[in-house]
Amino acid sequence: MGRFPQVRWAASALTRTEGAAPLTLEEPPDVLVLSPGASLGPQEADALAGGAGLVVVGAGPWAPEIVDLVARYGVLVRPGASEPTAIVPDRASCTGVTREDLVARVVDLEGTVDAHLEAGATGAAPFLRTPAGTVVGVVGARAGDGARAAVVAADLREGGSARHLLHNLTTWCAPAAQGPTGDDAVGPRPTSAPAVEHPAWHDLKAAVAELQPLQAQDGSVPVEGDRARAADLVRRVADDVAALSPLFPHDGTYLAALGTDLRRWADEGMGVPDFLDSLVAFQPQEQRVDGLQHLVVFPMYTQNGSRDRHLEAVVVEVIWPRFVADLEAGDYSNRLFVPIRFVDFTAGYDTNSAVLFPETVAMRSVPTFTWGAIFADREAARFRRVVRAAADTTGLSLPPDAARLLADQQLAEETFVMWDLIHDRTHMRGDLPFDPFMIKQRMPFFLYALEELRCDLTAFREAVALEKAGVEHARLVQYAVIFDRIFRFAITGSRVRNYDGLGGQLLFAWLHQHHVLHWTDNRLSIDWAEVPEVVLALGRQIEDLYWRSIDRPKIAHWLAAYELVATTVTPHPASTWAKGPDALPLTGPLKEMTDAVLPDEFPLSMFFEALTRRIGDVVDSTAGITGTTA
Repeated sequence: MGRFPQVRWAASALTRTEGAAPLTLEEPPDVLVLSPGASLGPQEADALAGGAGLVVVGAGPWAPEIVDLVARYGVLVRPGASEPTAIVPDRASCTGVTREDLVARVVDLEGTVDAHLEAGATGAAPFLRTPAGTVVGVVGARAGDGARAAVVAADLREGGSARHLLHNLTTWCAPAAQGPTGDDAVGPRPTSAPAVEHPAWHDLKAAVAELQPLQAQDGSVPVEGDRARAADLVRRVADDVAALSPLFPHDGTYLAALGTDLRRWADEGMGVPDFLDSLVAFQPQEQRVDGLQHLVVFPMYTQNGSRDRHLEAVVVEVIWPRFVADLEAGDYSNRLFVPIRFVDFTAGYDTNSAVLFPETVAMRSVPTFTWGAIFADREAARFRRVVRAAADTTGLSLPPDAARLLADQQLAEETFVMWDLIHDRTHMRGDLPFDPFMIKQRMPFFLYALEELRCDLTAFREAVALEKAGVEHARLVQYAVIFDRIFRFAITGSRVRNYDGLGGQLLFAWLHQHHVLHWTDNRLSIDWAEVPEVVLALGRQIEDLYWRSIDRPKIAHWLAAYELVATTVTPHPASTWAKGPDALPLTGPLKEMTDAVLPDEFPLSMFFEALTRRIGDVVDSTAGITGTTA
């Protein structure tokens, strides 16, 4: 699984706050937590020498050994008289030492202070003080190797703030996740990928690349002079599939049916393809095994990629960590959900497409769909790239665990799998209007925005509950929902009926107007302790809209939905809808109501216009990105 810091509490004398003490894990730990009076044993000394982080927290007496130890990180201890007092954050002093918000979620912190601390070296800085100005918290780094330490000269009163503080400090002090490319963890790469190293895979890709320009949008080959060559290419693909089949014994039935569909298409003259039989035979949801690979070949369009039903091929790997399997087996059942990562692909997936859906396949009739696959590695990789750029541009200090999420591709993939698991199942759960997907109806795009946001906010709500239950990824899901929505979604894609973008605009404006997100002195900041309740309140607004929907005519539901959005996000000044019901064609066909919605009914705010200018090229650069190219 993704790498959470392994913390060892190395001194029983340490005052532990409620819920703060992680389990003792195997050596070597990523972080040692000591009391000021602790004695270092050989294991602790070896761990620190090996680069483990150090957290010292508690009232004295201060052992000379610990005073000397923290001095190596630039933290100087001046013992004094014990004094119970309030302790306040000092974010400003940390600027330049760390961009991370070490006191995220820390409010009303209290404790008994027994020493004054000083930052004795470059790279050390205060982050906690008493109201009288006494420094009681300093972070620093060891000269030479940069190993981190945090020192708090106080016994902390039990409670949420102390728990959050210790979580932040142990996360910040832990060594950064390191991957094969150095600075960022780009894994996990497949442990082995014999299929994409096989000559048949390279030949298959070449045949598909030559075939695609000959195909029309419906997948057929319209030019008679091209059909013989196209048929030869399709037969080559069938031969390549047969050569690769022994590498995928779990997909034997599907691959045999695929070969039959390919050869029939070639033999019948390369008309509109029909791959219903092989599609029905492909059942990846029945084998959700972490690391299991599939070869998938279909004539299909790729959502957010190409609208042409061209022949495409992709080798994928299932992502199914144990904690996700446990969630799905419990209260979050979703038998259709298959999270995957890319191993290799043809041109249709060298795009923004991050899904593999059966409904995109060319087929003679529509069966009951039994699975849907989402590329969590692409979602995670573009999230990491865009949010990092947005945070740098806006000066946003990230909580240490959020910063770790952006640094660790595997951790981000697992976080997105958990998010998608809950989001996906929510579309058909709750007090819903009829046909919540709105697939068979033409409706104003702001209704799509509310549906997608409802599912995301449900995932956020469940993550809040699962965090309290001890699920490690749950807080990361909360960060992912907020950051992906307000940064990437809001400025991705065109401004023509961009319902995902509108959902991001709505969440950003809601957070700002409820005073938990601030843009002050050209810097963005977020009051994380207050965020969950504010986000949950928006979710309740949407849920109430849905609950009331079955008692309303459709047109009244549309108007109520518009009011919910327009109360927070400012509509275009030229909007007919913004003028109210008297300006709308209420007695005509509903199509006239939909046509009255402007293509960009809710334009970007000045904040997002500026952000687009600054990081728009970063957003564009994520087309075709995977977990190994992030």
